[in-house]
Amino acid sequence: MKKISVLLAVTALASVMATSAWSKTLVYCSESSPEGFDPGLYTGGNTFDASSRTVYSRLVEFKHGSTEIEPGLAESWTVSPDGKEYIFKLRKGVKFQTTDFFTPTRDLNADDVIFSISRQLGSDSPWAKYVAGGTYEYADGMGFPKLIKSIDKVDDLTVKFVLNRPEAPFLADLAMDFASILSKEYADKLQADGKMEQMNQQPLGTGAFTFVAYQPDAVIRYKANETYFKGKEKIDDLVFAITPDASVRAQKLKSGECNIMPYPNAADIKDLKADKNLKVLEQAGLNVSYLAYNTLVAPFDKVEVRKAINMAVNKQAIVDAVFQGSAKVATNPIPPTMWSYNKDIKDDAFNPEEAKKLLEKAGVKDLSMKIWAMPVSRPYMLNARRAAELMQADLAKIGVKAEIVTYDWAQYLKLSSAKDRDGAAILGWTGDNGDPDNFLDTLLGCDAVGGNNRAQWCNKEFDDLVKKAKQTADVKERTKLYEEAQVIFKREAPWMTIDHSEEFIPMTKNVSGYHQDPVGVHRFDGVDIAE
Repeated sequence: MKKISVLLAVTALASVMATSAWSKTLVYCSESSPEGFDPGLYTGGNTFDASSRTVYSRLVEFKHGSTEIEPGLAESWTVSPDGKEYIFKLRKGVKFQTTDFFTPTRDLNADDVIFSISRQLGSDSPWAKYVAGGTYEYADGMGFPKLIKSIDKVDDLTVKFVLNRPEAPFLADLAMDFASILSKEYADKLQADGKMEQMNQQPLGTGAFTFVAYQPDAVIRYKANETYFKGKEKIDDLVFAITPDASVRAQKLKSGECNIMPYPNAADIKDLKADKNLKVLEQAGLNVSYLAYNTLVAPFDKVEVRKAINMAVNKQAIVDAVFQGSAKVATNPIPPTMWSYNKDIKDDAFNPEEAKKLLEKAGVKDLSMKIWAMPVSRPYMLNARRAAELMQADLAKIGVKAEIVTYDWAQYLKLSSAKDRDGAAILGWTGDNGDPDNFLDTLLGCDAVGGNNRAQWCNKEFDDLVKKAKQTADVKERTKLYEEAQVIFKREAPWMTIDHSEEFIPMTKNVSGYHQDPVGVHRFDGVDIAE
């Protein structure tokens, strides 16, 4: 037991931590409030950090710092020769967390797995729509309702998934955050009490940390799960100090008010690296940032208009201004470090004069449009407002008037997915499972229209290729299909691809055991802090 070495300036945070004055505490200065605590309902990495990667576990997991699959709640599994049946053997004796709002009476079993996934498949279960306006966007976007034929209980510790077709990335999909396993016993109690929305406010799972309290826009507190099936964590308390401003996060880190921060400003990285009390981890991000046109709404239903906007914007200037050398201009919708990246594709050239000609060819004059700028910094886009301002200036040079709009992050994610959304939205993605399918089908497939597919782009030629690719286990064949799909993407231009970035994680030197994650989440299991 070691005395807390950090002095917390935020009153609410200090209040929450008052009871843990002699515990070993790690403070993470997170970038924004979570949308909720049910990872099935959301797609934001900040929400996954606060829910699925702290409170919950999955059947299979990614090894720390990689996309390699390892056993999770399932200790083993088998796959049928035709690739349509997956049988999982669950660990015996896995405990759900005991909290001041629920005390479990039984261990994890097959019912919990069936409940957690089935509610996301478009069933008539009351849990299918238990949060007002909430949808299972991730499961929908990945085609799970059409993919999964049934989930069957073989016995208490054996579950069988039957698929309608082979799905090469299926095992990796189950390691993703939306596939977290919840407690059916807790769900049944909430339903009986008429308090179903509590599932999204007071989470309870089998993960490394137990949820304690949340003060919106200020602090989330967790404690180490004493009954965690992999053993209790070395830190006793984990605190998320919600700090939206990246400059303020950096100052808190330097002053010792927090131990780890995500998404530093590019301008602050040199200074953070020079601080003798800090260390900065860095790696190439498995990510892309993009401007998604709404291809269902005129004039962006015309490829000439989309191409014109692409050619009017100086993307290198955006990368230089926003990332200061820590990113590269993006050509394709998947990053260069991803297998099947098509290096032969040429980007749309920066050519304002040609852009004007394309608009004339499309019969578009005096175009006015909205550019949606994300209100938060993400690894793939540190300052969307600045990027939008540069786009606005470039578009003015070809006679296009652009208005910059934004919303709070939760609203931004929700409204930007609407099929009638006005304008083009800056967004981005960090791959969830190391598979091209997680970019090409999840973000651009027809099943994701109205959800993750913010361009609302459904191109049958493209969709057929990516759907065919996921049904074969032959990586060589899949690579060929994904390369062809990228050619169609570039020809049709549903996005302006913006950048692929480096990712930096600054932390105090007394932190150990933290690994940068290629799928972009921030995990604290296995992390320790010295006095």
